[in-house]
Amino acid sequence: QVQLVESGGGLVQPGGSLRLSCATSGISFRAYDVNWYRQAPGKQRDLVATINIAGSTNYAGSVKGRFAISRDNAKNTVYLQMDSLKPEDTAVYYCYAQYVLSREGYWGQGTQVTVSS
Repeated sequence: QVQLVESGGGLVQPGGSLRLSCATSGISFRAYDVNWYRQAPGKQRDLVATINIAGSTNYAGSVKGRFAISRDNAKNTVYLQMDSLKPEDTAVYYCYAQYVLSREGYWGQGTQVTVSS
């Protein structure tokens, strides 16, 4: 059974930091690229950051320099370190793992991030 479980969301003041985790099970984690997406109320789900099986990363322009994605293959977990948070970062954050050969993918259930004073 494949599971992706996000955690680490919450309420933070502008300028603050959060670290999200995406713990996976039931997949051969080393063979999966992993992405973080976010979806604000009434808006589409947008790609935030990606990390491939080699550890190469990419970021949306709106978060570049503030967010950092990383992976720990020993723990089957991907992280998203979010610094200098802004109110516009408020959204539900989802992780998505995609198998590099078939491109079959799996979603987590999401974790809420609210940036507000």
